[in-house]
Amino acid sequence: MAETADTARRATPTAGGVEELDLRQLLAGLTAVRDGDFGTRLPDEGDGLLKEIATVFNGMVDQLSLFTSEVTRVAREVGTEGQLGGQADVPGVSGTWKDLTDSVNAMAGNLTDQVRDIAQVATAVATGDLSQKITVDVRGEILELKNTLNTMVDQLSSFAAEVTRVAREVGTDGRLGGQAEVTGVAGTWRDLTDSVNFMAGNLTNQVRSIAQVTTAVAKGDLSQKITVDARGEILELKNTINTMVDQLSSFADEVTRMAREVGTDGRLGGQADVKGVSGTWRDLTDSVNYMAGNLTDQVRNISQVATAVARGDLSQKITVSARGEILELKNTLNTMVDQLSSFADEVTRVAREVGTEGRLGGQADVKGVSGTWKALTESVNVMADNLTAQVRSIAEVTTAVAKGDLSQKIRVDARGEIMELKETINTMV
Repeated sequence: MAETADTARRATPTAGGVEELDLRQLLAGLTAVRDGDFGTRLPDEGDGLLKEIATVFNGMVDQLSLFTSEVTRVAREVGTEGQLGGQADVPGVSGTWKDLTDSVNAMAGNLTDQVRDIAQVATAVATGDLSQKITVDVRGEILELKNTLNTMVDQLSSFAAEVTRVAREVGTDGRLGGQAEVTGVAGTWRDLTDSVNFMAGNLTNQVRSIAQVTTAVAKGDLSQKITVDARGEILELKNTINTMVDQLSSFADEVTRMAREVGTDGRLGGQADVKGVSGTWRDLTDSVNYMAGNLTDQVRNISQVATAVARGDLSQKITVSARGEILELKNTLNTMVDQLSSFADEVTRVAREVGTEGRLGGQADVKGVSGTWKALTESVNVMADNLTAQVRSIAEVTTAVAKGDLSQKIRVDARGEIMELKETINTMV
């Protein structure tokens, strides 16, 4: 657009043509802003009214662009990414733009306060704290949600108090037949209240036998069963508990078997197979199997890398996901592989430079090693130093001999065959 305007200006040199061109540029800029394009700017060269119009227009577009980007950012943070507390910051605006900015910030602030207050109460309920209520000022559907959650908290609190009372009477005071009375509840809470009352109303003659078996289970004794005569739902409870004992026994056997296979026999990959369990027992079985599976993957990956290291292959790393002490072991072994690789590279480099290329004076530089690896690195460097000093001393004397200078002797400390060579050359001199 700017190039077209410049071309038109050069093609229309008259004063009236320039004014018409500037007006067309202004029209084009306003049209772009109307269509949501805030990248258009008017040329502000020249003077007079048209320059002032261009300056005002460009300033307006800058503010609209900043306003749009800020509102978009706040909307994205709050509405999409869930980052509450964001505020639009549009410096220098006034009038309607300031009112719009303030309105957006007020909306974001209100939404932040409302959501955080609701989240605080919901979190409290999730953690068993029924003492909190939503107190933030709200309207419309948010008010309905506030009232619904506060009513739910009241009902849960009443339900918890009644269940606690009945549980105390039956479980602590030994007074059977107590009934929970929770006013105004419906649905699941009504069903739960009725279930508690039904359970409390039927627990009488069978309690001692059931308690005997459940106490045995709590102590790890899975050899007992409920044998008392029962009917109806108490019979179902009896059968359920007896089935539970069978499933727990199967669960214990399977976990023991797998623990022995994995922990004692070292046979990885074992899985516990407990038929017919559900709920918590299914979750426990899955957790044990998940643990065994993770342990299998971790140990096998660690073993694979350790085997590779033992065979001189330093290209592999432990990549399995791990946490806690296994993560520490993973990081330790990976660091060891890195250090060994660095050690091997440096020793190979020094050996190549000194032994193959004849470049004396090289030193192995292995970062972060300690213990044996540091001692080996230092030994290699001492060897390279000694060899460098010995060869250079021998070279110095033999060079002198070659030049007819028989005043020099090899004085560097040496042993073994190097010492024999030293004595031979010194004798020759």
